[in-house]
Amino acid sequence: MPHPDHPDHPAATANPRPATVEALIIGSGLSGIGAAVALRQAGVRDLVVVEKADDLGGTWRDNTYPGCACDVPSALYSYSFAPNPDWTRAFARQPEIRAYLRDTADRYGVTPLIRFGTEVLRARWDPREARWRVETTRGDYLARFLVAAAGPWHEPLLPDIPGLADFPGEVFHSARWRHDHDLTGARVAVVGSGASAVQFVPAIQPRVDRLHLFQRTAQWVLPKPDHPVPTAERRLLRRLPGAGRALRGAEYAALEALGVGFRHPSLLRAVQKVGALHLRAAVKDPRLRRALTPDYTLGCKRLLLSNSYYPALTRPNVTVHPTAVGAVEGSRVIGADGSTADVDTIILGTGFHILDMPIAARVCDADGVSLDDHWKGSPDAYLGTTVTGFPNAFILLGPHLGTGHSSAYTILEAQLAYLKGAVRHFRASGRSSMDVRPEVQAAFAAEVQQALPTTVYNAGGCSSYYLDTNGLNSFSWPWSTGRLRRRLARFDPEAYDVA
Repeated sequence: MPHPDHPDHPAATANPRPATVEALIIGSGLSGIGAAVALRQAGVRDLVVVEKADDLGGTWRDNTYPGCACDVPSALYSYSFAPNPDWTRAFARQPEIRAYLRDTADRYGVTPLIRFGTEVLRARWDPREARWRVETTRGDYLARFLVAAAGPWHEPLLPDIPGLADFPGEVFHSARWRHDHDLTGARVAVVGSGASAVQFVPAIQPRVDRLHLFQRTAQWVLPKPDHPVPTAERRLLRRLPGAGRALRGAEYAALEALGVGFRHPSLLRAVQKVGALHLRAAVKDPRLRRALTPDYTLGCKRLLLSNSYYPALTRPNVTVHPTAVGAVEGSRVIGADGSTADVDTIILGTGFHILDMPIAARVCDADGVSLDDHWKGSPDAYLGTTVTGFPNAFILLGPHLGTGHSSAYTILEAQLAYLKGAVRHFRASGRSSMDVRPEVQAAFAAEVQQALPTTVYNAGGCSSYYLDTNGLNSFSWPWSTGRLRRRLARFDPEAYDVA
């Protein structure tokens, strides 16, 4: 007989009444795990994490492509409450990051709270119950607090290319890597030249017969100061936790110094020269170098780091097409500039649904209107965390909080401090709901948009995923992460209507 948690078990369908919990978290990636730890620290014991996949890890579970690694120093790419002295590289690779997340979830008692294979179908605020009604593929829940931790790097963005559906060979997105498809001797077209492609192109180039990179936009790629961490250093970090904190602090300070340039783009010219020299040193062919030289200010798009990407593009079996893909006809990929490539495999390095995150279509207010419909293409949240009309709900790594220079963990932990403050306040007050006041949310949005035009995100002269379908930058935080942490350090009950 199936396990009692399995949907085919009789107990799974015998009782249709919703399970009542104090908090429900959607997603078990780095945000969901962190939220569960934070809620436990806030005194919440009755909580559940729903995860549609069969394992935790979020983007680090899904992205298993060759060469996958973080582009933030390992010491910063971890929870401050769970430092890892055992990173084997300065910039950790995917298997190690995923193992770290599993270990952290186990050590902090999060794993038993996760309901795997449980997808949220709809979450709706019930004003009579003052709770969220959450419908899932394995039963329903009533939750006082709802935490959306599905993340913006989750759902692959698949391009609408004429003829792609009829391609007779293998097609897959980098976040859905087909490890059973042998690329040895294959003729491959890579569509896209962003963060994922910069990592997997050098990893697959030596194995394939031909590699055609279709690059719509050239990217700034800086040298990556990656190296193995010596055993002696790891031993020191284990024995002296203060050394780990010092390393984390030094790396944070270095990235914040770089962040000053993102707010004052003229300061980035020196860093941009490093990128230009990096390109010149690796690519001798002037025609290829021109094709790989961006025409916008460094930082306008996500910063990329690699020591092997440019050298890979100079190899005899690689052709760079500095154009978007216009169509696919049979086995032929046709660039918008008319160039062609006959291939048997197409790999899509085309990114994710960042600002149109799919979970927003499933979270609804009391009238059944989704976040998607409220936002109308421009995501908006007070302090990137709470939204008017969605009481007791929190979005992690939400709109307005992205930076081009810092760690996602830095942003997340600022939000977790706010989440803990909110939950503690309302548990102590005996109130049943809190809803951010519309004028407060509007004032914050105006403050952000007033500050963004002088940042490199808006003034750098590019089109990036920071800009939503309405042309508004709904992604970026225009100030320092120090200001972000200070702003979210204290929950501000006066910003909310309470009941």
